[in-house]
Amino acid sequence: MMGWSNQGWNGWMLAMMLAWPLLVAMAVWAVVALTRSDRARTDRQTPRQILDRRLAAADIDAAQYTHARALLENRSMSEPTTTGSE
Repeated sequence: MMGWSNQGWNGWMLAMMLAWPLLVAMAVWAVVALTRSDRARTDRQTPRQILDRRLAAADIDAAQYTHARALLENRSMSEPTTTGSE
């Protein structure tokens, strides 16, 4: 039969050697991109929501909540923040 003889490497063999790894890489990229973006958008919480959740879970008491809420609402760039004991 014509065309079925072994004539070495041809263009189709080279194309398939390049196409399959490219196809697999694109599939992996698509799965990672689709699963990562959904989680990042839905899990985003504001500082106020985190503070409310910590009070509800009893991680902080009412005095700490009031102090932290006041800091969040009255945030000012001119006031220095302290991180250590003075």
